[in-house]
Amino acid sequence: MWLFALGISFQAGSAFSNMAAPLVTSIVIDNVLGDRIFDPSFLVAWMVWLLGGIEAWQANIWLAAIAFCIFQFFVAICVFGRQRTMSLGGENTAKRMKDRLYNHIQKLPYNYHVHVKTGDLIQRCTSDVEVTRRFLQHQMVDIARALFFPGFALVVMFSINTALTFVAMAFLPVIFIFSYIFFKNVRRVFKQAEEAEGELTTVLQESITGVRVVRAFGRARFEVEKFINKNNEFRGLQFKQMRYLSWYWSSSDILCLAQVLLVFVAGIYFTYSGQITAGQLVVFSINTGMMVWPVRQLGRVLSDLGRTQVALGRVYEILDTPAEKDTPGAAPHDLRGDIIFDNVDFEYEGIKDRKIFDKLSFTIKKGETIAILGATGAGKSTLMHVLLRLYDYKSGSITINGRELRNISKSHLRRRVGIVLQEPFLYSKTIQLNLEMARDNVAKDEIIEAAKTASAHNFIQEFEDGYDTMVGERGVTLSGGQKQRVAIARTLIKNSEMLIFDDSLSAVDTETDAQIRGALAERESNVTTFIISQRITTLMDADRIFVIEGGKLTDQGTHEDLLSRDGLYKRIWEIQSMIEKDFEGEAVGAHG
Repeated sequence: MWLFALGISFQAGSAFSNMAAPLVTSIVIDNVLGDRIFDPSFLVAWMVWLLGGIEAWQANIWLAAIAFCIFQFFVAICVFGRQRTMSLGGENTAKRMKDRLYNHIQKLPYNYHVHVKTGDLIQRCTSDVEVTRRFLQHQMVDIARALFFPGFALVVMFSINTALTFVAMAFLPVIFIFSYIFFKNVRRVFKQAEEAEGELTTVLQESITGVRVVRAFGRARFEVEKFINKNNEFRGLQFKQMRYLSWYWSSSDILCLAQVLLVFVAGIYFTYSGQITAGQLVVFSINTGMMVWPVRQLGRVLSDLGRTQVALGRVYEILDTPAEKDTPGAAPHDLRGDIIFDNVDFEYEGIKDRKIFDKLSFTIKKGETIAILGATGAGKSTLMHVLLRLYDYKSGSITINGRELRNISKSHLRRRVGIVLQEPFLYSKTIQLNLEMARDNVAKDEIIEAAKTASAHNFIQEFEDGYDTMVGERGVTLSGGQKQRVAIARTLIKNSEMLIFDDSLSAVDTETDAQIRGALAERESNVTTFIISQRITTLMDADRIFVIEGGKLTDQGTHEDLLSRDGLYKRIWEIQSMIEKDFEGEAVGAHG
């Protein structure tokens, strides 16, 4: 704030110097070159006295040139100071806003990120912040100019001739009202344009990140047409803005030029009638321009203010969204212990009368490997999200090692639980850097050991650059199975107290699947592990298998237990076994 205050002070100094310079011209015309007896006006007397009196001016006209240069030099210093301080203030504010936005976004609930459009979020954090920065750096100066220049000009003109000053002010109310009307109309268009730009950014972001899907389904032409339609909509709104601006600039130019012309005509009459001098007419002509043009700029400032209000409103929609909070008194807790679900109910916000969990109850012993099977939408992944407190359960109780889940710190819980998703996310960095993100100061030996456990070491070594191989954005240069194995290795490096594999072995073959599970069984003997999958061969070696249907635990037991009784598990096993036999038969026939 002090930078902005200093910048506006520099603008005040610049306005004062710009107003003082024409007074030097007036003194030269009337008292040095002309025969007018010096009028000791309080605005000019100090300048005349400073350079030795009017006689010294008349004898040394170069003193006027020095005075004029001094004022212009002071203007240059003020302009430099203004630009420097306002630029620093604007850049510092933009940086602070971006830091605050990014920090707040990291703390927003998981449910917020599920529903928000990524492209629109990016646009709010970049383009909308830049609109605010430009306003602070440039338009705040124009507001100060619109205050200081007319203010100083009116003081000078009233000191010379009151009647002509009122003539010079004739169009000022009209210009100001015209600017305000323009602002009220253009603000709505700016909001529409900002929203359209956000939608355009979303289409672009989704198309680029989903390039594999676009190419695989031959939807390139559709995506291009979708982008063109959004771009046309955005262009139409931009043209609408330009029409408003062109009407405003042309109309305000006419008003301002009419004001200057009126002052010039009236000033000639006042000079002819002896009410003012020729030098004072020059002062009036220059000051009128300095007064009306900043006021005319006020319309552009108001339009940019409207755009900035829209941008700030979009930014504060994010900042005003409540951050995720812990339960009062929540603290870190050892997660190595029994996990107990007791009559847990859960439903998503905004979706009433559809419980995802309905009185869900079970107990998991410390260090057990639990496999979870269920139809799509049965709540398998949601179960893990609730366990991580990405969503909070509505009623019932969940305890880990004797403590209620709500009383365990969320940050601690998520640091100590390792999760591998079905669609793992890799950053556009080297494989090594992706693996090192799991933990600070991780040794290379630990990275290699984790990669071997995840059956990733061998294929990484086959790359020309090994662990220094760059992966594309979201790991696009790796196959689905390779990405999953790198993600598993990254999770293992965390040394978590609980592991969750959310259908994260679906993209690897059954042999690699078995190798990974065997290595995990040897490595993680004291870690509670959850394995979610639709593949029976992935689940069958677990200590217990949970079958979830309609938000309820309908069956549980070992592989042999579940095959001994009719149910969903047995039906899926029979279907998958039949498909596997048919596939093997076709393979043998083709080989024969």
